[in-house]
Parts: sequence; structure tokens; C-alpha cells
Amino acid sequence: MAETKNDALAAWMKKTGTKAPELCEAVNEAIQDLTGHLGSVSERTVFRWLSGKNRWPQAVQRRALETVTGLPATGLGFVPRGNSATAPAPPPEDPSVHRRRFVGAAAGTAASVAVPLLAASGPGARVGTSDVVRLRESIQNLISLDADRGGHTALERASLAGAAEALELQQRATSQRVRGRLYSLASDFTATAAWSAIDAGRLDDVDRHLDRALALAGMAQDGEMTMQAWNLRAMLARQRKNYGEAIAAARAAQTGIARRSRLHASLAHARTAVGLAHAGEHRAALRSIGRAEDTLARADTTEPPATWVAFYGAAELHSITAIVCDVIGQPAQAEAAAHRALAALPDTYRRNRAYTTARLALAQLHQGDVDQAYATGTEVFDVLGTEPLHGRMRQLLGDFQRDLIMTAPPRIAHEWADRFRAEWSPA
Repeated sequence: MAETKNDALAAWMKKTGTKAPELCEAVNEAIQDLTGHLGSVSERTVFRWLSGKNRWPQAVQRRALETVTGLPATGLGFVPRGNSATAPAPPPEDPSVHRRRFVGAAAGTAASVAVPLLAASGPGARVGTSDVVRLRESIQNLISLDADRGGHTALERASLAGAAEALELQQRATSQRVRGRLYSLASDFTATAAWSAIDAGRLDDVDRHLDRALALAGMAQDGEMTMQAWNLRAMLARQRKNYGEAIAAARAAQTGIARRSRLHASLAHARTAVGLAHAGEHRAALRSIGRAEDTLARADTTEPPATWVAFYGAAELHSITAIVCDVIGQPAQAEAAAHRALAALPDTYRRNRAYTTARLALAQLHQGDVDQAYATGTEVFDVLGTEPLHGRMRQLLGDFQRDLIMTAPPRIAHEWADRFRAEWSPA
């Protein structure tokens, strides 16, 4: 019988950011909890699972895998002996179910939002790699919630609750390696809280969140999380119109992991370009965008990126280019870049599509094409549907309305203002 790759297990590993060595550790620890003896699963074993050479692991390995992932063995793509290779696995749970759970929990008690590791492990239980994997999955759920609703208070609180749980767990970690991973997760959760506040337009607590995220990243010695904090610091400073700090933060992001990863380096150059454009350094801004394009073109796309930077790619760079070109007075180039961004965006990135559509409307307005700009601007509401306008989107549409009032005939400006009032709702 021909071997069939285990796409379900590969998809779970990709979704949770779990590499083969980490899965080995987690399964072996779970086997120890089950039997009293550390398991002997190796990376070769994991690769045999992924390749389909081993389609039904030993009973204790299956139980350990189910403990680590929270999924049945058949849901992980394994097929019992004697079954057809095409035996259907239980359908994966709709991601919206996870989002609804998080929405409901966040609307109630923030501390209940994170995946209940303490309940699963017990107050005095040993904390190991499997706990890291489960807690990392809760980050994924929060990111799904952000993609669905944007930044809001409940998401910020949920993220801080996850950070608190990671820090509590690290006190019972079985090794320094696990402790470091938990510090990284605490930094990731805290940065997620900062992003939620930035996206919602509530900037008062963001400094405190970012300072904490940066400190936790330092304790973890994690360059990935360090760059995430500097990237958000640059975005925060730009929103506050502190362009010197935005440039400095973006340049700080060009160190560390950005020196090893072209994807990260490209993002850091793009973020620098935005700060330079707003600071009036137009030629420098265009040079930075050029570096971002050249670096991204040479980036390694074979390895899945870390969760926090997965948003960045050709579409996002085109969108940032549209911002830079519009700010420096090149609206035609901004319009072209916005069109390229929309063409490259996956259909599922609805909020990104709405934001880029608003940037397109601004670029068209700045070229004097009022009727087209008005039509494009109204498309934003169609893209968002019933989703409330989050803080950054309200600010961008407010900028569009201000410029429209200054340039458009009163009738069009009034029609837009009426539509904006009718569609606006707090995030």
C-alpha cells in the first residue's frame, strides 16, 4: 500500500508552531506522566508519522499525542490498522468555535480566557513542553480573535491573563529550556495585549505593555519576541506622531533576528520607511522601501514564520508602500501600490482588505478623483459587513472624511458624513 503523508499532523504542527524536536519532548514527557518512564520518541519517529510510514503509533504514544494536542489520534491523521487508508477522520473543529469561546470568556472573566493549563496540569503538577505547546495554541486562538474582531478591551485582558499564566507556570518548569519558552510566551501574550490596545486606538497603557514585553523577551533571550516589541513600539510612536521615536524603534528592530532573517529585515526596513516619510525625509523613505522590497524578494519562504510576523509578506509591503508614497506626495504611486496589495491579499484577510481599500480611497482623493474616491471609500463598509470599526480604521476613515470635506462638493461630503455616522460603531 502506498504511503500517504499525514497532512493533519503537519497542519497541527504548523498551526501551533511546534517543531519536531519540541513534539518529541512533549510526547516523551506525556509518556513519563502516563507510565513513570520517559518516552523514547525521536525526531525520526515524528518524521515517520509525518511521512505516513507509521500510520498507527503504539498505544502509549497515541495516548501521549492525544494528551499533548487535545485531539484524538484519528483527528491527527492516524488510521487504525486494518482500516482503509482513506478512512475519514473526524472533521476539524471550526476555528470560529474557538473564537466564540474566547469572545464569551473574555466578555466575562478575563482570567478564564487562556487555555486552562492550570486546571489540566493541577496546581502542583510538573510543567513541561506539552504545557508550552498548549499555551502556545492559546496565542493562536487570540490571534484568530483579533483577525475576527480587531483590537478591543476583552482581547487585551485575555492576552494579559495568558501572560500571567505563563509566568505562573514557569515557576514550576522542569528545565531551564522550558522556563525560557514560557518567558517567551509571556512576552508574546503581553505584546499581543499591546497590539490590541494600539489597534483599538487606546494608547494609554501601551508603553507599560511594551516595556514588559521587551523585558520578558530579554529574560527569555528571544530575539523574535524582542523584534516584535520594537516593531510595535515603532507603530505606537507613529500613531502618536512622534516620528523620531518611530524611526529609532524601527532601526532598533533591524538588529538581532533581522540580521539573520530577510523576512524580519524587510519588515524593519518597511517600518523605518513609514517613520521617515512622516518625518519629511522623503528620499530616505524611498530608499528604505527599496531595501524592504529587495530583502523580501530574497527571503526564505520555505519555513513557516513565527505567528506574530505571519501577517507580513508581499501584500503587506505593498500596503505599507501605499502609505509611504501617499505621505510623501506621490498619490498615483500610492494608488498603484494599494491595487497591488489588494490583488495579493487572501480573501480571508477581511480587515486588511478594508484598511487597504481605505488607503486606496485616500490616494485617489489626493489625485483629485473625488467621485472614484467616494465610491472606493464606501466599499470599506461593504468589506467589513457588520463588523464594528476598530480604532485604527475609525482614525483612517476620519482622515478620509477630513480631506473629503476640504476638496469635495458639499453634497458628496455630506453624503459621506451621513454614511460614516450610520456605519460607525465602537469596537
